[in-house]
Amino acid sequence: MQAWLSKFIHRKRRRFCVSLVRTYREISSASVDELWQKLVDLADVSWHPFLKSTNVPYGLVPKPGLIYQAVTRWSPIPIRIFVERVNHKELLSVRILAIPGVEERVTYKIESTVCGTCLSYSVTLRGWLSPLIWSLSRPYTDRVAKALIDAVEGKSKSLKNSCLDF
Repeated sequence: MQAWLSKFIHRKRRRFCVSLVRTYREISSASVDELWQKLVDLADVSWHPFLKSTNVPYGLVPKPGLIYQAVTRWSPIPIRIFVERVNHKELLSVRILAIPGVEERVTYKIESTVCGTCLSYSVTLRGWLSPLIWSLSRPYTDRVAKALIDAVEGKSKSLKNSCLDF
């Protein structure tokens, strides 16, 4: 039991730090390009269950070091988001700086497979408040990857049903 707990609880300057990691995977029929374009459009977060809007101008490409603000759907308090890593059409990693006591890292990974395009959404929470934040945010976190896939596939279906479809 103690060995299992040692994976999650780290002793850090007389404080306990808890790490929680969860990864969600979804398969899409959309192409890697379509998924990537929807993901890197930081101004359009209409598909995200947490975020309502951002202060990013349209057309801005995410680059490492970019810091922007977003407003959540249930509180008008802005949170800061820091872009850590970007690998074109593969990976986007951001760190969310919302409240002291919690460090949240979110990683989106896109891979092309035989079955379609695979989207991995990984959430890592660290800090002494992470169990509380995890219990409050888990119902919304479970829906992020599926909401992104649905937004992209809904857009591609509407384009296929347009008058330009031969």
